[in-house]
Amino acid sequence: MTTIGTVESLWRYPVKSMRGAEMPEVFIGFSGIYGDRCYAFKNSAARKGFPYLNANVQQQMLLYCPQFRYPERASKPPNLIEAASIAPGVTPANGDAEDMALDIVTPSGEIISIDDPALIKLLGAGISEKNQLKLVRSDRALTDCRPVSVISLSTVRQVESELDIALDKRRFRANIYFNFASESGGFAEDNLVGRRLRIGSKATIMVLERDPRCKMISLDPDTSEHNPEILRKIAQAHGNFAGVYCAVLVEGLLKKGDPIELAVD
Repeated sequence: MTTIGTVESLWRYPVKSMRGAEMPEVFIGFSGIYGDRCYAFKNSAARKGFPYLNANVQQQMLLYCPQFRYPERASKPPNLIEAASIAPGVTPANGDAEDMALDIVTPSGEIISIDDPALIKLLGAGISEKNQLKLVRSDRALTDCRPVSVISLSTVRQVESELDIALDKRRFRANIYFNFASESGGFAEDNLVGRRLRIGSKATIMVLERDPRCKMISLDPDTSEHNPEILRKIAQAHGNFAGVYCAVLVEGLLKKGDPIELAVD
């Protein structure tokens, strides 16, 4: 193993397209980060293959802040200690639905339960009536593609330099932001596609492919204001890719500051 970097921060997004939260520690399982995108709103008008309402359609979604009602119970599987002591590859149990109970702080500051019909009414405001919404909960991350997204801070900084504007890294909505151990230019993580990485003492991921981008990165995470120049730059200069998608080979806990090691095949 060769150390190539360290975890700068860890993020999960309990509701697809709503605001994320930085975590000091996460459990990364075969289906993704525990508690990540475990809720979504199915949209009857969504295009095939992408069935959920997202901020591309309802930009205000980014201003809704999910909060687990029992954060200590929603942070990792309930039987993690027991599962870690048995054969590798065994998937820890998911929490009960009650463990993952969620409230939403709306842009106006109102707190609404995730299953309150009033929330669907709010999310439907200002968009076509064709968008009929239904709440979905899953023990697997309701992602559009792969379960884990990773991006280096050098990539964020390069895009920032190319645009000559300050960029909030949260635009990229990654699960893992990291710093390379040695000086590297942006998009160096592209060279990791097809390689295995160990993060911390146990968790291992396979870098599968570059991350294709959409309008989401053009939306300010604090205001939802749209700046189309950001996606345009990524498309023109980088083939519309930024960061990488990964699959989990060995489950485990990740912490901020954990080393990232490249497996020698």
